[in-house]
Amino acid sequence: MKEKDKLIFDHAIRTANMIVDLFGPRCEVAVHDFSDLQRSLIHIAGNVTHREIGSPITDLVLNELRKEQEDIEDIPSYRTQSKEGHVLKSTTVFLRDEDNKIIGALCTNYDISLLMEFGGEIDTFIDFQQDKQPVETFYHSVQDVTHDMVNQVLLRYKKAPSQMSMEEKIDCVSELDKKGTFLIKGATEYVAHVLGVSKFTVYNYLNKVRSMQEYLIDQDAE
Repeated sequence: MKEKDKLIFDHAIRTANMIVDLFGPRCEVAVHDFSDLQRSLIHIAGNVTHREIGSPITDLVLNELRKEQEDIEDIPSYRTQSKEGHVLKSTTVFLRDEDNKIIGALCTNYDISLLMEFGGEIDTFIDFQQDKQPVETFYHSVQDVTHDMVNQVLLRYKKAPSQMSMEEKIDCVSELDKKGTFLIKGATEYVAHVLGVSKFTVYNYLNKVRSMQEYLIDQDAE
C-alpha cells in the first residue's frame, strides 16, 4: 500500500466496520488492496465467507481488472453463494486514488438465505438486477483462485489436457487471459503444468492471443 493511499483505505476500513455494525452478523464487508492481488484482503468486518486477512481477490474482480481503467464500474446488487451454500446479496465498490486509478475495493456480502424463506414483504429487498448476473467465488488461498479458474475453462473441452490440440490450448489460454488469471503470480507456471507445455510456450500462446486481440481492435477502429 502506498503512503498516499493510506487515508483512502482507512476510510474504507472504518466504513466496513460501520456497515457491519449497522446490519449485524449476517453482513460482511471486505476491503481489498490491489497492490498485491495474491493477498489483497487487508480487512474484513463480519464473518460470512469465513475468509482471513491475506486471502486473494475474487475471480469476479479479476475479470473487471482486465478492462481498461475507464471502463471499470462498480457492481451493484448481484447474487453470490458461499461454500456452505448460503445465498448472498453482494456489491463491489472500486476504490480510486487522486489520479482516478483503481487501487482497491470495498465489497459487501449479506446472507439473505433466511430472508428468502420469508418471501412476501421482503421480495423487494432480495430482488436482483436480472440483466446482469456475474459469478463470483470466495477463496482462501491464491492457489485456489488459479486452480478453480483453470478447472472452469478446462471443463468446456471434455477431454484431458494431454488430448487437446495446440489450437485448443491456445483457446484455453485466451479464455484464462480474459478472466484475468495471468494477473496472479505463479499462474503461468501452473497453466503450463496443467496443459503439459513449458511456461515459455504459454508465453508464446499469450503473445499470439494478445496480438490477435490488438489486431481486431485496430480493425474495428478503421
